[in-house]
Amino acid sequence: MGKIALITGATSGIGEAAAVVLAEAGYDLIITGRRLAQLTKIAKRIEKEHHVKVLPLSFDVREIQQVEHYLGALPSTWSEIDLLINNAGLAVGLNPINQGVLDDWERMIDTNIKGLLYITKIVSNFMIKRGGGHIINIGSIAGKDVYPNGNVYCATKHAVDALSRGMMMDLYKHNIKVSQVCPGAVETEFSMVRFKGDTNRAVAVYKGFQPLSAKDIADVIKFVALAPAHVNISDVTVMPLAQASVSLIDRKE
Repeated sequence: MGKIALITGATSGIGEAAAVVLAEAGYDLIITGRRLAQLTKIAKRIEKEHHVKVLPLSFDVREIQQVEHYLGALPSTWSEIDLLINNAGLAVGLNPINQGVLDDWERMIDTNIKGLLYITKIVSNFMIKRGGGHIINIGSIAGKDVYPNGNVYCATKHAVDALSRGMMMDLYKHNIKVSQVCPGAVETEFSMVRFKGDTNRAVAVYKGFQPLSAKDIADVIKFVALAPAHVNISDVTVMPLAQASVSLIDRKE
């Protein structure tokens, strides 16, 4: 087998786009997500178009028992993971703190923080055993700043920012790179999930300017992953031209 990349949240958006660009670069892939049919379809398409091996694993990163079951049972050849893309994450709701929905909070905390930790603990030990590797966490501009009603989502992405820096301190002596890619506004399923299927609200997020695409971020991930062995691009923030901060976007009517 060639180099192996594990990508979480690969059923759509940045995760799916990252799978494609890394397959183009010759990586064999482990792709994870909760939607089995979509995951299987993506795996078959990538195998056909890019002639790499793809292992789809359908489980929920929020459930430690599922993470341990699927990753703990990897065949030895597949456990030789070179690259981990911690992409699974979401925003749910847009409420002031006093009107927060507990289920929304728990979904964000369990996915964006705990899921990342569950995956990283297992895969980092694979990497330590094999003598090196690279972990790329998908953060957010919301991990660098905050905005009204984004309270818990911003907090989870600030946690990803802190974890990325802490992980680098813990793992650099094991020859493991740790990087973070922090997108600004990217047009994916993100807003549809945040607004729970309300198309009008989701579409309005990207109205009046050109947002980033999932492919834009995937290309940055590929650039970070393919840096020379002695180079660790530890933190990258990627914004559309029309965006100057987490809350400043130049919208044209």
